[in-house]
Amino acid sequence: MNLDGSAQDPEKRGHSSVCVGREDDIKKSERMTAVVHDREVVIFYHRGEYHAMDIRCYHSGGPLHLGDIEDFDGRPCIVCPWHKYKITLATGESLYQSINPKDPSAKPKWCSKGIKQRIHTVTVDNGNIYVTLSNEPFKCDSDFYATGDFKVIKSSS
Repeated sequence: MNLDGSAQDPEKRGHSSVCVGREDDIKKSERMTAVVHDREVVIFYHRGEYHAMDIRCYHSGGPLHLGDIEDFDGRPCIVCPWHKYKITLATGESLYQSINPKDPSAKPKWCSKGIKQRIHTVTVDNGNIYVTLSNEPFKCDSDFYATGDFKVIKSSS
């Protein structure tokens, strides 16, 4: 409902910002989980920047909020604790190392599988942290685990 009592357009409601916590709290813990319009997300505070993404890993639904953040090829990534998949915080790309088998002296190089994890927008206003869900029209692999029976955040009811 809007302030005037009228029903809000469901399309707009799904993309409106939701306050998920206080800036002081996330700066201490460096991560937090939240439910934004029925979608579970994890919010990271890393090197002075905020990042939000679907809480479940695109590969097999691993709990990204329990993973470690490490740098790969100069990019901060969350490492899924289940299968060690590396996902960039900024773009949601999945990274892997590749080597040319025809060149025995070749060094492994980091490559991208493309965007696999849906990234959401984080804003800070007056000490409050807000998350706005992505409205990018493409299908993202992590969408599968963002709905249905894969919820990890327990409701208080």
